[in-house]
Amino acid sequence: MQRPNPINNEKVLGDEEFIVSKTDLKGKILYGNKTFIKISGYDESELLGKPHSILRHPDMPKLIFKYLWDRIQAKKEIFAYVKNLCKDGSYYWVLANVTATIDGNGNIRDYHSVRRKPSTKAMQIIPDLYKELLDAEKSGGMEESEKLLHKILDEKGKDYDSFIFDLQH
Repeated sequence: MQRPNPINNEKVLGDEEFIVSKTDLKGKILYGNKTFIKISGYDESELLGKPHSILRHPDMPKLIFKYLWDRIQAKKEIFAYVKNLCKDGSYYWVLANVTATIDGNGNIRDYHSVRRKPSTKAMQIIPDLYKELLDAEKSGGMEESEKLLHKILDEKGKDYDSFIFDLQH
Protein backbone atom coordinates (compact mmCIF):
# COMPACT_ATOMS: atom_id res chain seq x y z
CA MET A 1 0.00 0.00 0.00
CA GLN A 2 1.45 3.33 -1.06
CA ARG A 3 1.47 6.06 1.56
CA PRO A 4 -0.36 9.24 0.59
CA ASN A 5 1.36 12.59 0.21
CA PRO A 6 0.53 14.81 3.19
CA ILE A 7 -1.79 17.74 2.62
CA ASN A 8 -2.53 20.65 4.92
CA ASN A 9 -6.00 19.51 6.00
CA GLU A 10 -6.62 18.69 9.65
CA LYS A 11 -9.34 16.34 10.83
CA VAL A 12 -10.32 16.85 14.45
CA LEU A 13 -11.69 14.30 16.89
CA GLY A 14 -14.76 15.31 18.85
CA ASP A 15 -14.39 15.88 22.58
CA GLU A 16 -16.26 12.66 23.35
CA GLU A 17 -14.69 10.52 20.59
CA PHE A 18 -12.10 7.84 21.26
CA ILE A 19 -10.00 5.88 18.81
CA VAL A 20 -9.31 2.32 19.88
CA SER A 21 -7.00 -0.12 18.16
CA LYS A 22 -5.11 -3.30 18.90
CA THR A 23 -1.93 -4.53 17.21
CA ASP A 24 0.11 -7.70 17.32
CA LEU A 25 3.65 -7.75 18.69
CA LYS A 26 5.06 -6.41 15.41
CA GLY A 27 2.57 -3.51 15.22
CA LYS A 28 0.17 -5.03 12.67
CA ILE A 29 -3.41 -3.88 13.18
CA LEU A 30 -5.71 -6.54 14.62
CA TYR A 31 -8.66 -4.29 15.48
CA GLY A 32 -9.83 -0.72 14.98
CA ASN A 33 -13.06 0.80 16.23
CA LYS A 34 -15.45 2.73 13.95
CA THR A 35 -13.94 6.09 14.94
CA PHE A 36 -10.46 4.85 13.96
CA ILE A 37 -11.68 3.60 10.60
CA LYS A 38 -13.69 6.76 9.91
CA ILE A 39 -10.98 9.33 10.72
CA SER A 40 -8.22 7.36 8.97
CA GLY A 41 -10.23 7.24 5.76
CA TYR A 42 -9.32 3.60 5.18
CA ASP A 43 -11.76 0.73 4.94
CA GLU A 44 -11.46 -1.81 7.73
CA SER A 45 -10.14 -4.36 5.22
CA GLU A 46 -7.36 -1.94 4.23
CA LEU A 47 -6.24 -1.58 7.88
CA LEU A 48 -6.45 -5.08 9.30
CA GLY A 49 -3.15 -6.92 9.05
CA LYS A 50 -1.28 -3.77 7.99
CA PRO A 51 1.45 -2.16 10.08
CA HIS A 52 0.12 0.69 12.22
CA SER A 53 2.98 2.74 10.78
CA ILE A 54 0.97 3.26 7.56
CA LEU A 55 -0.60 6.10 9.55
CA ARG A 56 2.75 7.63 10.52
CA HIS A 57 2.93 11.25 9.47
CA PRO A 58 6.35 12.43 8.23
CA ASP A 59 6.18 15.31 10.76
CA MET A 60 6.56 12.80 13.61
CA PRO A 61 10.01 12.48 15.18
CA LYS A 62 11.23 8.88 15.30
CA LEU A 63 12.25 9.52 18.91
CA ILE A 64 8.62 9.53 20.05
CA PHE A 65 8.07 6.07 18.56
CA LYS A 66 11.32 4.84 20.14
CA TYR A 67 9.99 5.98 23.54
CA LEU A 68 6.67 4.32 22.79
CA TRP A 69 8.16 0.96 21.79
CA ASP A 70 10.72 0.96 24.61
CA ARG A 71 7.95 1.53 27.16
CA ILE A 72 5.38 -0.94 25.92
CA GLN A 73 7.95 -3.68 25.36
CA ALA A 74 8.93 -3.16 29.02
CA LYS A 75 5.23 -3.74 29.89
CA LYS A 76 4.74 -0.09 30.90
CA GLU A 77 2.09 2.24 29.56
CA ILE A 78 2.90 5.45 27.75
CA PHE A 79 1.03 8.59 26.82
CA ALA A 80 2.25 10.39 23.71
CA TYR A 81 0.99 13.04 21.32
CA VAL A 82 0.90 11.65 17.80
CA LYS A 83 0.18 13.21 14.42
CA ASN A 84 -1.32 10.60 12.10
CA LEU A 85 -1.68 10.56 8.32
CA CYS A 86 -5.06 9.75 6.74
CA LYS A 87 -5.59 7.88 3.49
CA ASP A 88 -6.36 11.14 1.65
CA GLY A 89 -3.22 12.87 3.01
CA SER A 90 -5.07 14.79 5.73
CA TYR A 91 -3.82 14.53 9.29
CA TYR A 92 -5.16 14.32 12.82
CA TRP A 93 -3.58 14.75 16.24
CA VAL A 94 -4.23 12.47 19.19
CA LEU A 95 -3.10 11.89 22.72
CA ALA A 96 -2.39 8.15 22.64
CA ASN A 97 -2.36 5.87 25.67
CA VAL A 98 -0.62 2.65 24.64
CA THR A 99 -0.32 -0.44 26.81
CA ALA A 100 0.74 -4.05 26.45
CA THR A 101 -1.82 -6.80 27.06
CA ILE A 102 -0.20 -9.41 29.29
CA ASP A 103 -1.25 -13.07 29.18
CA GLY A 104 -1.55 -15.43 32.15
CA ASN A 105 2.15 -16.32 31.94
CA GLY A 106 3.29 -12.68 32.10
CA ASN A 107 4.11 -12.49 28.39
CA ILE A 108 3.00 -9.68 26.10
CA ARG A 109 0.09 -10.88 23.95
CA ASP A 110 -0.62 -7.69 21.99
CA TYR A 111 -0.75 -3.90 22.27
CA HIS A 112 -3.80 -1.77 22.91
CA SER A 113 -4.16 1.94 22.25
CA VAL A 114 -6.86 4.40 23.22
CA ARG A 115 -6.54 7.84 21.67
CA ARG A 116 -8.40 11.06 22.34
CA LYS A 117 -8.43 14.65 21.21
CA PRO A 118 -5.38 16.51 22.52
CA SER A 119 -5.87 19.66 24.57
CA THR A 120 -5.62 23.11 23.04
CA LYS A 121 -2.68 23.76 25.38
CA ALA A 122 -0.83 20.71 23.99
CA MET A 123 -1.47 21.78 20.40
CA GLN A 124 0.09 25.17 21.14
CA ILE A 125 3.35 23.43 22.12
CA ILE A 126 3.71 19.93 20.64
CA PRO A 127 3.77 20.72 16.88
CA ASP A 128 6.66 23.19 17.32
CA LEU A 129 8.46 20.87 19.73
CA TYR A 130 8.16 17.97 17.28
CA LYS A 131 9.47 20.17 14.47
CA GLU A 132 12.54 20.97 16.61
CA LEU A 133 13.04 17.28 17.44
CA LEU A 134 12.64 16.29 13.80
CA ASP A 135 15.14 18.95 12.69
CA ALA A 136 17.60 17.63 15.31
CA GLU A 137 17.05 14.08 13.97
CA LYS A 138 17.70 15.19 10.41
CA SER A 139 20.97 16.87 11.34
CA GLY A 140 22.30 14.56 14.05
CA GLY A 141 20.14 11.46 14.26
CA MET A 142 17.90 10.28 17.03
CA GLU A 143 20.67 10.83 19.55
CA GLU A 144 20.58 14.59 18.92
CA SER A 145 16.79 14.59 19.10
CA GLU A 146 16.89 12.82 22.47
CA LYS A 147 19.53 15.23 23.82
CA LEU A 148 17.33 18.15 22.79
CA LEU A 149 14.23 16.66 24.43
CA HIS A 150 16.13 16.00 27.68
CA LYS A 151 17.47 19.56 27.64
CA ILE A 152 13.95 20.97 27.19
CA LEU A 153 12.53 18.73 29.93
CA ASP A 154 15.40 19.64 32.29
CA GLU A 155 14.74 23.35 31.67
CA LYS A 156 11.10 22.76 32.60
CA GLY A 157 12.10 20.66 35.62
CA LYS A 158 9.92 17.76 34.43
CA ASP A 159 10.24 14.22 33.26
CA TYR A 160 8.57 13.05 30.05
CA ASP A 161 5.39 11.77 31.72
CA SER A 162 4.70 14.87 33.83
CA PHE A 163 5.35 17.10 30.82
CA ILE A 164 2.76 15.18 28.74
CA PHE A 165 0.17 15.12 31.54
CA ASP A 166 0.61 18.82 32.29
CA LEU A 167 -0.10 19.66 28.66
CA GLN A 168 -3.34 17.71 28.67
CA HIS A 169 -4.73 19.11 31.92
